[in-house]
Amino acid sequence: MIEKTLFRLTSIAVGLLFTLFGSTAMAHDIAAEMTVAATAFMDALDQKAQAKLSFAFDDENREGWHFIPKERPGLPIGELSPQQHELGIALLKTALSHRGLETSKEIMNLESVLRAMEDGNPRRDPLKYNFYFFGAPSNEQPWGWRIEGHHLSINITIADGEVLSTTPAFLGASPAEVRVGDRTGFRALAQQEDLGRKLVKNLTAQQKEIAVVSKTAPRDVINGPGTEAKKLEPLGIAASDMTAPQRKMLTELIDCYLDNFRPELCESDRKKIEDGGFEKIHFAWAGFIQPKKPHYYRVQGPTFILEYDNTQNDANHIHTIWRDTENDFGANLLKLHYEKVPHDSK
Repeated sequence: MIEKTLFRLTSIAVGLLFTLFGSTAMAHDIAAEMTVAATAFMDALDQKAQAKLSFAFDDENREGWHFIPKERPGLPIGELSPQQHELGIALLKTALSHRGLETSKEIMNLESVLRAMEDGNPRRDPLKYNFYFFGAPSNEQPWGWRIEGHHLSINITIADGEVLSTTPAFLGASPAEVRVGDRTGFRALAQQEDLGRKLVKNLTAQQKEIAVVSKTAPRDVINGPGTEAKKLEPLGIAASDMTAPQRKMLTELIDCYLDNFRPELCESDRKKIEDGGFEKIHFAWAGFIQPKKPHYYRVQGPTFILEYDNTQNDANHIHTIWRDTENDFGANLLKLHYEKVPHDSK
């Protein structure tokens, strides 16, 4: 089981993390932590593995993310030794909160559930999640990294000793609720579903007429792979037209997406949301409100959009995405970086 391999923190790993991140000052410098952890990971690999892991910063794969089960470039978890596994964990922990790491682990472990449901389908493999480095880990030059596989794509961009972007961030779950076997009842993305439904159910009948924009849910999220992060028509009900308790529910829903990352990384997104005006955020729902029926929602503000879709496999297959409509992949801040310090992007 992947729980006993990739995500099993041994005493050796705990000691390693203390060595890497022991000082108080460094604990607050996430970009520096990432550089140290990424360098340690890279140094533990042989040349063949390093070659699989490494891409130019401007390689087309950096923005060529996807979430489907397929053969993809990068360095698979399944090709790592136990020591290298632990170093991969150390890197993931520089970006993800405990909740985010556990959710990522749960998404990966659903591949074992799917394999059992599909009579041993070899395409379903919890070790087919790949690491990518774009550019060399550095405190000066831009670089980035990603972990990606079926229903998971975490994308980090760094420059000038600062984490510029943690988007796109895609998390999915199939099955959304395990309905067979010894894990029956398990739900990897329960909060994302339940908090969205809680909000729409707590709207008044008049508010629902505004918030529920269609009786039919779209087949999938709109801001998915192969698209630039874009603002959609601000359908639904604005936060300014919600009551204080409803706005609290909206905040809880947004936080359930942000809190997959470390608090220090969430703060910049929260500040942008506040600066853009919380009252300008819109919540839209489509499809059925009752559980186990196709449904979709999105939350959009001046600087971000998040989407949730559960329509496939008899509404038991969730896709979620968080994108920064101003700075996905760090695009806007990278532009400022290159204007200030011109150099070869490779």
